[in-house]
Amino acid sequence: MTRVRYAPSPTGRIHIGNARPALLNWLFALRTGGEYVLRLDDTDRERSTEEFARGIEADLAWLGIAPSLQVRQSDRMALYDAARDRLIAAGRLYPAYETEDELEIKRGRARLLGKPPIYDRAALALTPAQRAAYEAEGRKPHWRFRLDGRPVTFTDLIKGPQTVNTASMSDPVLIRGDGSYLYTLCSVVDDIDLGITHVIRGEDHVSNTGTQIEIFEALGGTVPAFAHHNLLTGAEGEGLSKRLGSLSLAELREAGYEPLAVAIVAVLTGTSLSVEPYPDLAAIAERLELSMISHGPARFDPAELDSLNARLLHAMSYDAAQPRLPPTIGPAAWDALRGNLQLFSDVEAWATIIAGPIEHRATDEDRAFLNTAGDLLPLEPWDETTWGTWTAALKSQTGRKGRALFHPLRLALTGREDGPELKSLLPLLGRKACLDRLS
Repeated sequence: MTRVRYAPSPTGRIHIGNARPALLNWLFALRTGGEYVLRLDDTDRERSTEEFARGIEADLAWLGIAPSLQVRQSDRMALYDAARDRLIAAGRLYPAYETEDELEIKRGRARLLGKPPIYDRAALALTPAQRAAYEAEGRKPHWRFRLDGRPVTFTDLIKGPQTVNTASMSDPVLIRGDGSYLYTLCSVVDDIDLGITHVIRGEDHVSNTGTQIEIFEALGGTVPAFAHHNLLTGAEGEGLSKRLGSLSLAELREAGYEPLAVAIVAVLTGTSLSVEPYPDLAAIAERLELSMISHGPARFDPAELDSLNARLLHAMSYDAAQPRLPPTIGPAAWDALRGNLQLFSDVEAWATIIAGPIEHRATDEDRAFLNTAGDLLPLEPWDETTWGTWTAALKSQTGRKGRALFHPLRLALTGREDGPELKSLLPLLGRKACLDRLS
């Protein structure tokens, strides 16, 4: 069975760019009949909060993602301790005592000599006495993973064959001087323990993959398949950021966007599939393959989200809409209104207009015309032919046509410059309400 994971850090609200890997993993799980793990990477003790953790859970549920399992890294420290001890015993994890200032001096010296600014592994040559002297000074070691320094190859399910040469990289720090773990070690340990078969994540992680594969192998774990997708950016190619509050899902939800519209735009932008309405996420999963994800940028256009949101509402059946509708909006009213909705919440304003009363003060020029319109208003019962019959009689009686005929009627009946076709609204208003509004 395939098993994927989405691993956000609860240090802010997730935005539409974060929703992309969350959804790609979910769709892959649906397509393959696999399982989806939500792993909260909450080892950043200063910035991780319970509020953000709950917010992530709410945002994913809103999108329609239902994890099979949820874990938190803060509950899994014993696993990381055990992995640390194994790597130390195998000689793959070693203590280093340089301060950040000392490391920066080394990097600067390497640049001056035209060399890559990678760590020189000086800590490996320290004698027990030198280590003891550093610790007597009060220095706490950070721990580095000793890379093999070789080309690491893997087949990316999106980008194809990849090679990361760890010889050109510094031995990564896996444990800080205060004893806290960095993402790299925890992520690999979790992927092994949780049986993750596919890691689907942003292309900004490609360079990490060589290091992580070496850690997988050092711990005796099965290396998962990797797929690195293009990142969702702003319309001008700018990066999206939780810290900058870029289009957070919470804000999109509060603004009234349909979760399916947000999901479609987040996941299909930058793929060979068109951004268009789908009935649900399962329908997207049936069509979307990882190979359809472009190697180029995925630019998010807010106007595309607005357009798609409206298209979803225009196609929404009454049965799907009914649980969210005001009690005064029945099937006929929904069919009349849905074609003019941009956001679902717009229906509330139209429910008020239909129920009335409305306020509108006609011009002196239109007053006589509206009085005549009231006199010619047909008797009930009404249907969608009533509007044509009524306006034909008005045109014959008054000589008005076009905007001069229709605009005063729309303003008098709805108080709005625009809206659904009046042939559909008229039967919803009824003759008495129309007379009241015309008079």
